Amino acid sequence: MNVQHVPTAMTESREQHSSARLQGRWLLLARGIWIALVVLTLAIFFASLPMYLAQLQTPCAPTACPYQQLTHAQAETLQGMGLSLADYATLTVALMFAIMGVCLVVSTLIIWRRPDDRMVVLVALLLVTIGAATVTGTAPAASPWWLPDEGVAFFTSVFFVLVFLLFPSGRFVPHWMRWTLVVFLAVQVPFTFFPNAPFMLKTSFFQLDWLVFLGELATVAFVQLYRYRRVSSPLQRQQTKWVVFGLAVPIAVIVLVDVLALLFPVAVEHDALAVLAYNEVGFLFLLIPLSFGFAMLRSRLWDIDALINRTLVYGALTVILTGVYVGLVIGLEALLGGIISQDSSVAIVISTLAIANLFQPLRRRIQRVIDRRFYRSKYDAAKMVAAFSATLRQEVDLDQLREHLLAVVQETMQPAHVSLWIRPVKQQKASGGARGESLSRAGERPGIDRSNSR
Repeated sequence: MNVQHVPTAMTESREQHSSARLQGRWLLLARGIWIALVVLTLAIFFASLPMYLAQLQTPCAPTACPYQQLTHAQAETLQGMGLSLADYATLTVALMFAIMGVCLVVSTLIIWRRPDDRMVVLVALLLVTIGAATVTGTAPAASPWWLPDEGVAFFTSVFFVLVFLLFPSGRFVPHWMRWTLVVFLAVQVPFTFFPNAPFMLKTSFFQLDWLVFLGELATVAFVQLYRYRRVSSPLQRQQTKWVVFGLAVPIAVIVLVDVLALLFPVAVEHDALAVLAYNEVGFLFLLIPLSFGFAMLRSRLWDIDALINRTLVYGALTVILTGVYVGLVIGLEALLGGIISQDSSVAIVISTLAIANLFQPLRRRIQRVIDRRFYRSKYDAAKMVAAFSATLRQEVDLDQLREHLLAVVQETMQPAHVSLWIRPVKQQKASGGARGESLSRAGERPGIDRSNSR
């Protein structure tokens, strides 16, 4: 069997030139802007670090507590575990340094490997500002570092919107999407740099800012979906999958943690491990620079399909088993406590054994459901190959077997051309020559052309 595919070299060449290239002065300007932004961002990051450390070590009121700052109850809970506020601040800052370091490394790597790609330059600038965005923004309005902090936050939001309006080709698609960026900037500039202006104190302008922000997020989602379904090539679709995966996982986990915090507020306040998990879940944002790195360097792009599959399977499995476990523990505690006056330890043991027995069957069931729903073509291909294997053990007619083989190859692999050569052994010995039979299928739904050659 001979399967012929479209040459990948030509496809790669077309896709490499699909995005705008930087040359001459523009290339030097892009490198200069990147270097200047790295230096400026690092300076602002380290200047804001003492204020960030002081904020982490100062307990706050529950009603006005920014992200990662602890309440008095949470601080006491950690101290009961043997961790002081200084230890908590050190751990949090270490994670922020890790995120900042990974962002800078990936940004440097992609701009070093592909410095003439405009899309790569924009992504590199975004990664530089994302790494420092968490630490910056803590300076008070009277501090001389307030304006630089707000500048980092502003550029982070602008680069984020711009990158996702252009990703992955580097062009606005549709072309009128560039005007949405203008509207976003027109609202974001006064809101960021003039928060105390008279027109800013009006509730209507504050609501307008939120409406524009939500509208821009919806626009970005629409653009990426439109590109993926209508415009992007197979390679660009894999790039989009990597970036969306890097964003979707931390956002989904943070939303899940917030929901659990709303359902079990006592655990977030008084359980030390829950406090740490709730406040340090931001380390998952490491996936964002890593996913951008794989996408822009076009490294291991096709591994994302298996990664998404495993994430869906084990994510759904974790959620279902957690719900079953909590339900069993609560139900058995009530049942055993009312019947035989047993404590919760018996319910925990029974629930754990039940979860252990449910794990593999439930995992296989979820895998089949996800394969049918999201990977239908691969699921159908696996079923066709299994059916052909059964036919292969029973079929004795060579012509029928040949038809089955070509049909399976055409449906599962969908090649541009399929050829099958069969060499009869007896005729070869009698004539001393090679005799073959060729079958070809060409096009999307080709017919069968039989030809014999000696």
